[in-house]
Amino acid sequence: MYLRITRAAGLALALSTLIATAASAALSTGEQKRLNDSAAVVTALRSAENGVPEDLWQKASCVIVIPDMKKAAFIVGGEYGKGVMSCRTANGWSSPVFMELEKGSWGFQAGAQEIDLVLLVTNHDAAEKMLNSKVSLGADASVAAGPVGRAASASTNGNLATVLSYSRSKGLFGGINLSGGALKVDKDSNTDAYGTPVPTDILNGTGQMLAGATTFVNTLGTSPRATSGTSTPSTTDNPKY
Repeated sequence: MYLRITRAAGLALALSTLIATAASAALSTGEQKRLNDSAAVVTALRSAENGVPEDLWQKASCVIVIPDMKKAAFIVGGEYGKGVMSCRTANGWSSPVFMELEKGSWGFQAGAQEIDLVLLVTNHDAAEKMLNSKVSLGADASVAAGPVGRAASASTNGNLATVLSYSRSKGLFGGINLSGGALKVDKDSNTDAYGTPVPTDILNGTGQMLAGATTFVNTLGTSPRATSGTSTPSTTDNPKY
């Protein structure tokens, strides 16, 4: 009798653990859309003639993608967006960590627009720092509008800022000045995805790979020549946890 009760208790514990794990890995529709949109932004900015130079892409330790960053202003302005960050590991690109970027501004300005943003992080330590605290671009990490075009990176002469920014707005490609912006982890989305607000092991490739990020991670590792045609990465990731 005691043995049966023990086995039943063990089974119940295992079942509850499984349910809890599945719940912690349940992405919302918005989070899944963010991953899929990020894959499309990478495709566009890497394959564009005036997009991210391939040699700078290969030098990047990590990449942050923020699709549809909102920029709105009327006298007092601001920019805000949610995206994802992935870093290179011994086995390819890591599972993404969910991130947020915000930047305030002041001055006479008006209007609103959405910007697709790609940030190349040239220093892995800087990416790790972003997980542990809010990083102010320009103060805690140097930032510059990245050179565009296939040969533009030759002008950097190896003197790269910690973060190079690339953007797309209404079909126009170029760099964007993000000095004064603040990058930090999106704790709510990371909790949904990984069960913890700050998944510190993910960027080193030692944590779990998020099933819903397959399209995004595969896009990071794809040659721009393979993404410059008419097809775009699938946006049908719908993982079963």
